Amino acid sequence: MFIANPIYDTVFKYMMSDTKVAKIFLSAIIEEKIVELDFASTERSLKPGAKRSDINRELEELVVCRFDFVAKIKTGSGEYKTVTIELQKAKFATDIMRFRRYLGVLYQDADNTSDKQRLKARQIYCIYLLNYDIGLSNSPVIKVDHIVSDQATGEELSNKNEFIQSLNHKSWIVQIRQLKENRRNDLENLLSIFDQDNITKDNHILNVNSENFSKEHKHIVRKLQEAYASSQVRDEMIMEDDYFKELEVKDDIIEEQKKKLVKNAKTIAEKDKTIAEKDKEIAEIKRLLELKNKEK
Repeated sequence: MFIANPIYDTVFKYMMSDTKVAKIFLSAIIEEKIVELDFASTERSLKPGAKRSDINRELEELVVCRFDFVAKIKTGSGEYKTVTIELQKAKFATDIMRFRRYLGVLYQDADNTSDKQRLKARQIYCIYLLNYDIGLSNSPVIKVDHIVSDQATGEELSNKNEFIQSLNHKSWIVQIRQLKENRRNDLENLLSIFDQDNITKDNHILNVNSENFSKEHKHIVRKLQEAYASSQVRDEMIMEDDYFKELEVKDDIIEEQKKKLVKNAKTIAEKDKTIAEKDKEIAEIKRLLELKNKEK
């Protein structure tokens, strides 16, 4: 079965624009049942005909694709809680401070509360989809969760506490390049939609076996089939290719300029050293001449 490649931001946005699909996808990652989902996408997407004069600004904002969600979750005990989910997807290794800035915005947002008085802060979940490795493990999915304990005894305490949950957040890091053919669980099987080993001759298209997915996860696969059939999505993928090629060219130019600056600095340092040595020689000659003049 052919599907559009969700490594492309425009395809991923198309996939996540379907609320049912988004709930299934996010629920699989956080391992909690999302019953209601509201989202406001803060990422940017490329459109055919975008002005070349805007390329630098566009590229700066396209390095990370970002979505914010408000999710109502049904807990195992049958209770409900509302959390904020921040999803960030990055094609290239990027500045960690960029992720921190986005997270900082969430913590400061007065709307990120669960009561009318805006006094109870919603718990924050962070999901990072990375097309590169962070160098920690070869695990496709890394879960980061806080452990609350007594400092003196090491005894683990219950983390179901408003103060703790409001000031700490859970994270899930998906290392797309670590996805393996031999899947260990349903989540890794679902995430195989990102596995670039399934790429066809066309980088925009992946070939997957629909029978490998659960009944629920097939909704996501079908949405990616729709994206594959959409001429608009195909056009936007081509635009994305073009813009990121421009980004690579820009990076190459910057790297070349850095090398020239280093070379020039080295040349200047060598010249300064030569001048210093000559000044030293001149000073020595002057000293010798002064000594001779005194002897006369």
